[in-house]
Amino acid sequence: MTEEVKYMADIAVKGIQEKKGRSINIIDLEGMPGAITQAFVVCEGGSPSQVSAIAESVEETMRKELKEKPIRIGGTTNNIWVVMDYTDVMVHIFLPDARDYYKLEELWQDAPTTQVPDLD
Repeated sequence: MTEEVKYMADIAVKGIQEKKGRSINIIDLEGMPGAITQAFVVCEGGSPSQVSAIAESVEETMRKELKEKPIRIGGTTNNIWVVMDYTDVMVHIFLPDARDYYKLEELWQDAPTTQVPDLD
C-alpha cells in the first residue's frame, strides 16, 4: 500500500474512532487480483444510528483533513452496511450481524490486514 493510501486509510480510521467504531481492520488490496480499490477499511457500529454517525464522521474527517469527498455512499437507507467509496480507499461500516453474514474480510483473507485496537 502506498504511503498516500495508508494515510487516507488512517484518516478514515480517525473518523471511525471519533464515533467509537469497533473492530477496525485495514485490508491492503494493492496488487490483489480482482480488487477494485487499493484498501478497505472495515469496522462496525452497535446500532443503525451509530453506523450512520460513523459514516457522517468519516465523511467530515476526510473532507476536513484531506479535502476528499466520496464518489458514492451506499446503504444509508437502513444503515446495516454503509459503504463509502473514496476511489483508492473504500470504507465499510457494518452492524455486527451483517459483518458476520457477508464475511468481507474472508473474501480477501490472502491480503495483508492490519487490526486497529479499539480505543476503550
